[in-house]
Amino acid sequence: MLDALEVFTTVSVGVMVGVEFSVAFVINPILNALPEDSGQLGRAHGGRMLGAVMPVWYITSLVLVAVWAVARRDHDGTGLVVTAGALLLLSVVMSVLLLVPINNRGKTWTPDNRPDDWKEQMNRWDRFHYARVAVIIAAFTLLVTALT
Repeated sequence: MLDALEVFTTVSVGVMVGVEFSVAFVINPILNALPEDSGQLGRAHGGRMLGAVMPVWYITSLVLVAVWAVARRDHDGTGLVVTAGALLLLSVVMSVLLLVPINNRGKTWTPDNRPDDWKEQMNRWDRFHYARVAVIIAAFTLLVTALT
């Protein structure tokens, strides 16, 4: 049963990393290259859609890692799992303090109501997101290492 928890947790975090990596390096560059207001509208829609799903995914992943760490506290690799959990916690804190406030504004914007500095705000979100992606990749790497 614990083996299944470890695999499920690792896969869940890995897929989350894939989604966030894709947003950073595939989806947003595509949206940025679209003509006129299409990219901003796409980002607003993505902010609404992923803004509803990702908080649950992040918290669930963190809880699964915590359960793994407690359940296997006397086994090799527990330090890696605890460190991965700390990194996932950091990613949640980064999200709440840095990314969510920008996302909450951006998901309501239309070409008629967006602020003059909307591109700067999106660029700031992108920079914070790159850092968060690096943090969750590190957490995922530690979980994979703990499995081996």
